[in-house]
Amino acid sequence: MTIADILGSKGTDVATVPAGTAVRDAVALLADRKIGAVPVIGEGGIAGIFSERDLVGCICDHGAEALDWPVDKVMSSPAVTVTSDTPILAALATMTQRRMRHLPVVESGEIRGIVSIGDLVKHRIERIEAEAEALRTYIQSA
Repeated sequence: MTIADILGSKGTDVATVPAGTAVRDAVALLADRKIGAVPVIGEGGIAGIFSERDLVGCICDHGAEALDWPVDKVMSSPAVTVTSDTPILAALATMTQRRMRHLPVVESGEIRGIVSIGDLVKHRIERIEAEAEALRTYIQSA
């Protein structure tokens, strides 16, 4: 199973912000969309990703003045990305090792979607439950 399977059920809509956007505007987008991270788009494509964790860190270190800074000053960069053919377990391993919760899906320099750790765990649980049900059915029919 690959990231394409997740995007097939989740969809490919991705909120983004341009580099230079004020942190407060990026925070408003996170709140409005009820999301935890947003890719930041620069001249050459995805420049980084701005997350709740980035917000907490910059406010803790610099106070409320950081809300007026450009988002590219506080984002995580470079963005770690995957492609749609990345295996789900490989994406989970990357997220676990790098202690991150969101992975943009990029193909040919274009953002094609974004997956969260919750999306991947949900998919794995559904697969495990389906396999368990198939085994129960097999055992009952034997």
